[in-house]
Amino acid sequence: MSINIVLFEPEIPPNTGNVSRLCAASNTVLHLIEPLGFSLADKYLKRAGLDYWQFLKLEVHPDWSSFCYKYGQARHFFATTKGHKNYAEIDFQEGDFIIFGPETRGLPQSILDLNRENNIRIPILSETRSLNLSSSVAIVLYEALRQLNFPHLN
Repeated sequence: MSINIVLFEPEIPPNTGNVSRLCAASNTVLHLIEPLGFSLADKYLKRAGLDYWQFLKLEVHPDWSSFCYKYGQARHFFATTKGHKNYAEIDFQEGDFIIFGPETRGLPQSILDLNRENNIRIPILSETRSLNLSSSVAIVLYEALRQLNFPHLN
């Protein structure tokens, strides 16, 4: 067990493909919460993931409620530009879930309100809106893995 990455209703196939490749290469479970803005057979998704699909640990959940039913007792962190806590301030633990919202709108307020203390952000210039989804996942995931001493990785 290590870290879990969750993409809530992702919209852009190449971003999800890049995150898939990142998760495969880092032995991280990827959770996708439907509806997705694409098919899992999408050629752009597959191209971004290259030949790493065989290594990916993927779980697809039909909706937020189904995900919560299965993993509601775990620690959840919500990546958002509205967070007040810097992601590097978190003491990540094995089994944590880091949840990212859709590219065009981010996580809904109803999810962010579940545990405001666990809303985290990546510091960026105030004049900019946000970072690319796959870049954001990489930044936060590798901080969590660094804290855990890169379990199961060379």
